[in-house]
Amino acid sequence: MAENDDDAATAAKIYPWAWRPGKRKRKSSPPYERFVPGAAPGSFGDIVTTDDVSLDVFRYDAEGFEELELHDLSELTGLCQPGKVVWLDVTGIDSATLEAIAAAFDLHALAVEDAVLAHQRAKVESYAGHDLLIARTIQAAPEGGLRSEQVSFFLGDGFLVTVQELKGDPWEPARERLRAGGRLRSSGPDYLLYALLDAVVDYYFPLLHDVSDRIEDLEDVIIASSDDRHVSRIHTLRRELIQFRRSVWPLREVLLTLSRGDLPRFQPETRVFLRDTQDHVLRVLDLLESYREMGASLMDLHLSVASQRMNEIMKVLTVISTIFIPLSFIAGLYGMNFDPAVSPLNMPETKWAWGYPFSLALMAAVALALVYYFRRRGWLVRRERHPRRDRG
Repeated sequence: MAENDDDAATAAKIYPWAWRPGKRKRKSSPPYERFVPGAAPGSFGDIVTTDDVSLDVFRYDAEGFEELELHDLSELTGLCQPGKVVWLDVTGIDSATLEAIAAAFDLHALAVEDAVLAHQRAKVESYAGHDLLIARTIQAAPEGGLRSEQVSFFLGDGFLVTVQELKGDPWEPARERLRAGGRLRSSGPDYLLYALLDAVVDYYFPLLHDVSDRIEDLEDVIIASSDDRHVSRIHTLRRELIQFRRSVWPLREVLLTLSRGDLPRFQPETRVFLRDTQDHVLRVLDLLESYREMGASLMDLHLSVASQRMNEIMKVLTVISTIFIPLSFIAGLYGMNFDPAVSPLNMPETKWAWGYPFSLALMAAVALALVYYFRRRGWLVRRERHPRRDRG
């Protein structure tokens, strides 16, 4: 710990703009992403999340199953037993807890650092005593929109350690399968990792379905109204799709590496199932590309609808102006100060008893004639609105 403090003090002198204890941080930087540039590899300091850290243990083989909750780090000793698979599920990022887990399972310091600094892209790394696999889950955020969370998998001989940032995951069906028995109980930790990773990928599809519904709803409201408030909704949707794609795209390379058999801890029969998960990821990426194009076209649709509405408004105003041009001419003509007493050609209508009704009737006749002409030309016909699509 003293070495880490020295590294932090040295780096603070070299990088005065870097984070250090007592310095105000950006609100967008989670507590487990704060680190000092120049620190020793594998060091992450005293970093604690705001949520409580929980450790759930599933220990099983083909004949039996145990489900435990650890309350003391000393219970990590002797957790692994010959012939049984241990799944340690850690929720929350705590440096002391992860250091104790690393010591109990002989995890590499660089791998633990990647789990603590939870801003990694999906990847797979092989170390002497275990493999590290990092993926990202996508979930609906309580405040709305989508939330990306890192999940780290440490796969070793007879054990699997998973580290999640926050509570809530798509793994409850896998837990139920463990409790019920079956293939998951009779297979090794590599198959358990596949089951958990497949659950993460499968959870992408209902989220994509919700995104598709939001795109269709936006299309309908944009066609019905060209309100500028739709622009912020379009940008929010596009940012979520970009975040979604950034989380899923590297997972394609990870599954390709696993299905090829580059990591010997994954058995051949497990790699067959991993290829199916890889196919699911490719389907997710195809849908994401389609939705990204549809999201980009929403802005074009909004601009087109707004331009169309503006053209309709300008057309109406132009028609009104065109109708009033001859009326203004007539009013200006009869408003000229000519004296009919000087000449019988100087405004004889001003001496006529029906002169005023005649001018009004002339104006009305000219206006009605212009309206009739515009309708015959199709300039006053409003466009028909498309009915709302039936989604069945």
